[in-house]
Amino acid sequence: MTTYSIGGLAYGKVAINQSSIVGNLVVGHNSHRYKIDLNWGALNSNIYPVNDCHEMVQDSKGRIVLLTNHVKNNVIIYNRQGDLEEVWGTSFPGAHGLTLNIEEGQDYLYIADNNRHEVIKTTIDGKVVNIFPCPLESGKYDKKNQYVPTETAIASNGDIYVADGYGLQYIMHYNASGELKNIFGGRGSEEKHFDNAHGICIDTRNDKETLLITDRMNNKLKRFTMEGQLISVTHLPGAFICRPVIHGDNVYLATIWSGDGNANTGFISILDKDNKLISAPCGSKPVYKNGKLKKMYQTLKVFQHPHDVCVDDDENLYVAQWNSGQSYPIKLVRI
Repeated sequence: MTTYSIGGLAYGKVAINQSSIVGNLVVGHNSHRYKIDLNWGALNSNIYPVNDCHEMVQDSKGRIVLLTNHVKNNVIIYNRQGDLEEVWGTSFPGAHGLTLNIEEGQDYLYIADNNRHEVIKTTIDGKVVNIFPCPLESGKYDKKNQYVPTETAIASNGDIYVADGYGLQYIMHYNASGELKNIFGGRGSEEKHFDNAHGICIDTRNDKETLLITDRMNNKLKRFTMEGQLISVTHLPGAFICRPVIHGDNVYLATIWSGDGNANTGFISILDKDNKLISAPCGSKPVYKNGKLKKMYQTLKVFQHPHDVCVDDDENLYVAQWNSGQSYPIKLVRI
């Protein structure tokens, strides 16, 4: 195995100077290949600092919205060229999950905050609309700090799903009014259980909505009914996946660690309509043998703990990273 580096450090056998590689390097496989833009979204870190860049979404105006847990500016909004448009937010010390939902023609954000142990719904400019606290009424939690939500997903009927990916691993299902309807998942050894239910999304690629939920430490993507019944499991060995992002027929997954879960690794996983891996930018080539995917690993040292991917209308990718030296997002330009 040969792993390449962008920058001054050697990983594997070969180190390649950043200036010589970035302009012409193409990453990815098959139908999904990209060039790398390391400068997109870079700001003056003294004025607009970031800590962990956890997640990114695109709003109805086409702007790219970044969530960071730096309380000087939790939300940074860019245009697609990477120019700063707006910043806000000083009260989300554990800002982690970011979901955008359009309700009655207006953009709303759902912020899952690890430190506050709750999900906060805001307008696109930061006004708090609703708060979803620890669901003590469920009977699953004895105290607030057992609940560490990582992500939300909003169904077409307004129902809200919250993944407790850093807590007790349950999935909460609320109606549009915020009343708890159901709870499923949790820790355990069966496939219906989770070990780090890190990300969740609504899969709208078929006529009937379903839930896609990551089981990160088990390298699995699991499909459930909207009522919480397990339908199927996709195994992605070597890929420690964050949240699933649907765009067209594909699922995009930031893969925060690769191979055996070594630190400072990661790549992007792209699946087709059947949830089969077709491209892994900065990761190993997708290879299936007897219907099973061979173990994946990082091959190009571009990413350090990619935590989320946002896909724009031209199918360019914006990658937010956790624990990456307070770096701004990386853009992958589709070719």
